[in-house]
Amino acid sequence: MFRGSGGVELLLVLCGLDFSSPCPRDCICYTSPSTVSCQAHNFLSVPEEIPAQSERVILQNNKIQRLLRGHFSPTTAMLWLYSNNISYIQASTFHGFARLEELDLGDNRHLRALASDTFQGLGRLHALHLYHCGLLSLPPGIFEGLSSLQYLYLQDNQLEFLEDDLFVDLLNLSHLFLHGNQLWSLHQNTFRGLGVLDRLLLHQNRLQWVHRLAFHDLGRLTTLYLFNNSLTELSGASLALLPALEYLRLNNNPWECDCKALPLWDWLRRFRGSTSVLECVSPPELQGRDLKGLRKEDLPSCSAGEARGGGVVGGEAELGESLTKDEDHRLHRRNHKHRHNHHQHPHLPHGDQNNGDPSPSPLPLPLPRPPKGSHGNCSRSRKGKGGQGVQNEVQVMREGEEDYTPGGDKYNPSAPPRRRNKCVPRTSVGPPSGVKRANSNAASRPAGTFLCFLLAVLLSLTAVILR
Repeated sequence: MFRGSGGVELLLVLCGLDFSSPCPRDCICYTSPSTVSCQAHNFLSVPEEIPAQSERVILQNNKIQRLLRGHFSPTTAMLWLYSNNISYIQASTFHGFARLEELDLGDNRHLRALASDTFQGLGRLHALHLYHCGLLSLPPGIFEGLSSLQYLYLQDNQLEFLEDDLFVDLLNLSHLFLHGNQLWSLHQNTFRGLGVLDRLLLHQNRLQWVHRLAFHDLGRLTTLYLFNNSLTELSGASLALLPALEYLRLNNNPWECDCKALPLWDWLRRFRGSTSVLECVSPPELQGRDLKGLRKEDLPSCSAGEARGGGVVGGEAELGESLTKDEDHRLHRRNHKHRHNHHQHPHLPHGDQNNGDPSPSPLPLPLPRPPKGSHGNCSRSRKGKGGQGVQNEVQVMREGEEDYTPGGDKYNPSAPPRRRNKCVPRTSVGPPSGVKRANSNAASRPAGTFLCFLLAVLLSLTAVILR
């Protein structure tokens, strides 16, 4: 039998509840790891008295407006602040947070701007969520030093332009989500430094122009989504720089199937992965036709000079002709450097913690987004305010859309399976038992907590009687 108050305290600790230090009002505190859960309480500011030793702080689905230095402890490893009303983050709020591994600021639609040193010093951060924040731009250097980052969520903002070398320090980034913005061009150094990037999602932007060397550092990219943009042409040489590519989506663009489309047509003919429809809008005689299904003689003839404007047939040969020897050597050295850095920083791509399947089903169920469907993928679903799903992940292609293999035939399920995407559970883990993600009843105490209190009271009464 437990005797005295010591037995009661031990029982409460075994139940996972922490009463050794003050817990903010209307919050629930846990031990192992130290966690404070204050979700869905309509807080207008960060609650006071968050225990200094807290490793996980869960504050989503409130109405918090400002984040200031001193609101959180540098011991924090996981901080969830999504679905609030945050409009201002003091630049030094997270300075000194050397242990922080996951920071979720998503679905704060009034944030709009961030200081360039907001995330300075977060060397262990592996997941950064900035989706649906109304961001108009990203200042140079904002991701400087984030060498452990694996997941970067920037979708559903209002970004029109990306600075050169914006991601150059992200040596271990495996997933970059930029869909649902207003980007109109991709430059030569937009993605420089992303040597281990596995998935790049750029659909639902306003892309009109892609530099022929835009993907020159993406030698390990397996998934590229460019559908629902305004592309009329795309250099075959730009895609020839992606030797690991498996899944490509180019549908819903106004493709001009004239002589400049020949290099792209030739690259698609050689591509062994999964692609989508490329519907021609011009010339009139090819309107509505799929570029991949055309014969070479179907494309309008053009002079040699015009053909070189879109790239030389053969992809790699086109690139060789477009670069000087010095440029070619420089690219080789840069790729070698990133391969070397990859071994120095063993933070390989991981999947999401809430997906138990270590490898997702290969497309043509293309990276489905979990909130509304039954398909699983490597990212967790979320609930925004009012319980509505927040589009935090990959845009699903329209149901029934055809998927093609290189010969122009529909996907053949009996064909030998291709290499699956790298998608295994990532290093962070979910909240302790009893802490729920955002929902209307997220703050309710679990039944087990009530039973623990009841048992503690009974033990206390027994101890009094025995005296």
